Amino acid sequence: MTTILLKCQCGVLTGVVRNVTPKYGSRVVCHCGSCQAFAHHIGAGKRTLDPQGGTDIYQTNPAQVTFRKGTEHLRCLRLTPGGTLRWYAGCCNTPIGNTINAKTPFVGMIHTIMGEGRKAATGPVLMHVQTQNALPGLAPELENPSFPKALRKKAMRKILWWKMTGKTRPNPFFNKDGTPVSEPEIVNP
Repeated sequence: MTTILLKCQCGVLTGVVRNVTPKYGSRVVCHCGSCQAFAHHIGAGKRTLDPQGGTDIYQTNPAQVTFRKGTEHLRCLRLTPGGTLRWYAGCCNTPIGNTINAKTPFVGMIHTIMGEGRKAATGPVLMHVQTQNALPGLAPELENPSFPKALRKKAMRKILWWKMTGKTRPNPFFNKDGTPVSEPEIVNP
């Protein structure tokens, strides 16, 4: 298992994600409109999105993530009042990841925060998802307009396993009372 360094673009926010392997997590490229809107809203579209509007994400549990310095720069937004919590470094607007809530042991770590060795440690992309919002040029064999059942089942099994094995804590994105460490900004997509 590999430890990958986390560092925002300006280097103020740093940390690690531990136990990075293709078996322990899943690597997907998401083309959904929300991932694209998030990247563009914080001014990070060019460095986050691939030419077809996809975001490379490693799905793992938050207990594997530790921030070592710069946590005062953690920022959070939601595109809708009940939507996904999208995290970024406020110092330089580097996308970090996506979470659901404090009770669900899941974080989709965005490639922009992960350092050297990320691709080798996370393994190949399992699937491109939500490709109905992809920009022109996506290879037809990668088209997948949803989250396929097989991928959803795999994610749910991992989340259940992480929940049963206590991987909801520690969680660097939430306080002990379950509130986000940064008050989410609600954005109109």
